[in-house]
Amino acid sequence: MIINYPKNQYMKKTYKTGIGSFLLVFLLTGCSKFADINTNSNATTQVSASLLATNNILSITRWGSDAKAFISNSATAKYVGYANEGQLDAQYNKFGSGSFGGMTVLPNIDKMLEYAAANVSPAMQNSYQGVAKFVRSWTFFRMTMEMGDIPYSEAGLGETGLAKPKYDAQETIFKNILDDLKAADQFFANGVAFTGDPTPYNGDPVKWRKATNAFALKVLMTLSKKEGVASLNVKARFAEIVAAGNLMDNATGYFGLTFSAVNKHPLSGTSNLFTSRTLLSTLLLDNLKKLNDRRLFYWAEPAAAQITAGKTQTDTAAYVGVDVAMDYAGMNAGWSSNKYSILNLRYLTELATEPRMLLTYAEQQLVLAEARIKGWISTSTAEAYYQSGVKAALAHIMGTNGSFAHGMMINQAYIDGYFTGEAAFKTTTDEQLKQIWMQRYILNFMQDGSYSYFEYRRNAYPAFPINAATSLNENNKSGIPVRWMYPGSETLYNRDNLVTALNSQYGGFDETNKVMWLLKP
Repeated sequence: MIINYPKNQYMKKTYKTGIGSFLLVFLLTGCSKFADINTNSNATTQVSASLLATNNILSITRWGSDAKAFISNSATAKYVGYANEGQLDAQYNKFGSGSFGGMTVLPNIDKMLEYAAANVSPAMQNSYQGVAKFVRSWTFFRMTMEMGDIPYSEAGLGETGLAKPKYDAQETIFKNILDDLKAADQFFANGVAFTGDPTPYNGDPVKWRKATNAFALKVLMTLSKKEGVASLNVKARFAEIVAAGNLMDNATGYFGLTFSAVNKHPLSGTSNLFTSRTLLSTLLLDNLKKLNDRRLFYWAEPAAAQITAGKTQTDTAAYVGVDVAMDYAGMNAGWSSNKYSILNLRYLTELATEPRMLLTYAEQQLVLAEARIKGWISTSTAEAYYQSGVKAALAHIMGTNGSFAHGMMINQAYIDGYFTGEAAFKTTTDEQLKQIWMQRYILNFMQDGSYSYFEYRRNAYPAFPINAATSLNENNKSGIPVRWMYPGSETLYNRDNLVTALNSQYGGFDETNKVMWLLKP
């Protein structure tokens, strides 16, 4: 069995305290002054359901300010290449350990519900119950998608003395996620506006309910290979949600976070460190060109060498992607000679640029288009769903700062005329599915690279570039890793349950090419 030990897990810190000075102040001023000194006048001393709701929602929506992690997320899905301080592991197919850090939200969810039960109306309690179910589902969904079986039924019970939780089977986890989202739908249906929501929904239970159902559809489509598993009942669940009709529409907006001067976009102000050394991939740019898709101009800068050679910024030929599987030295040399297109400078220039959108009407419609082709639903047509999804995605980009679009702004006339040539809906099922998958891939650029990787893992499309000569995937140079390994800390603190999980899934080995239940036929 391969065991991965964490590196530098603990670091010792030494603190020096002015004991004599502290005692003197304490004796002279008394306990009340001590309390005054140690109370932050700018922070609340009261915990509420509202405050906990904010933190719980932020646990699944915010990026933080780590620009390199943001770029790495995009590199995992082959959107970008990285020509900076050294080759990026994610770009070259090296996956490390995942994290169970998301589980730290579980006690806070329980406390949120406890405070809500004591301090708000029953109707508002319903809304907080909906938030609890949603955040819990989101948290476990992302972790099981990364690693496979994970602690679930016994997770977050440390306060009760259960410090070594068992791992639950992935099938069981998905069933519980879907059940929780169904419950969340009803909680929001019976809820009222609640406080503490940092998303654009501002506590509106109607919008939260629609986002919950859009998320459920997304989870169900992720399970497309398990359509025949009776415990999940994928096809019937999907049809039931669609028939109920409480889905996102253009007026719902996105579920995510809006960036601002206070909460800046992770790439804002990163200058030469990241933005100007982040290269757009051929996989992304070439497909945008095939579709005559003007998002190209909003996301990329023309290659400087092409402009010097006489091309204009409105010419798609001026935009040159990089093969992200090429050797790092060659990629870096190409960047130095201005051969490739870098990330659009609005990501550097603007504090807010575009928001983080985790659930959108656009993606929901593309999911519905695939479901229509698969025969899961009989409403509307696959083409109508496809077109409404793409139009919504284009409309969002139309709302960003057009001064960075290199003279090729998206307007309504362009959107209305988009569906010609390669963008016109195809005639065969295989081609239609690939169109839908490509549009989902495109709309997730700079949004959710991890999910685009999950979709590649499900569909093997779009085909990610692989170069055995440069791949860091140690045990499969000709393949993309299919999972992250378990946290190294599990070896130290939960070894017996870890070994049981590895033996039941992966032949006793914790390795990135081992296939989880979700991906098996």
